[in-house]
Amino acid sequence: MFKHIVRIADTDLDGNKPVMIALTGIKGIGLRMAKAITSALGLNPRAKLGELDDETIERLRKLVEEELEQHIPSWMFNRRKDPYSGKDLHLLSKDVDFAKMLDIEKMIKIKCYRGVRHAKGYKVRGQRTRSTGRKGMTVGVVRRKK
Repeated sequence: MFKHIVRIADTDLDGNKPVMIALTGIKGIGLRMAKAITSALGLNPRAKLGELDDETIERLRKLVEEELEQHIPSWMFNRRKDPYSGKDLHLLSKDVDFAKMLDIEKMIKIKCYRGVRHAKGYKVRGQRTRSTGRKGMTVGVVRRKK
């Protein structure tokens, strides 16, 4: 039976898309990670996600949510040597946003250069600020009347 929506890692995935493309709908999984997941399970990456049987979808869900660290090499993870636990992790969905928020809060707390820029709302990565990145009212040059 064809499934139009498949739920993996708290994300609704489109069953009409190929498995590899559908997995990229989960935050934290890109094309390379999706390719590694399909090859670890021995799935055809071009098969439609909705056409897979229930057992295969359950295996896919279990690998993505629980066993990713055992089947994928650690150099592919998005959070290697986590500063809090010291482990190699691969974060998904809400955890990605939460870890990013904690990292920014830590930078602001220790008052490093990037933290100060974040706190003030300026550009952080060396972009130009003379002419872009302004918020609020536009301010121009006032001309004298002739």
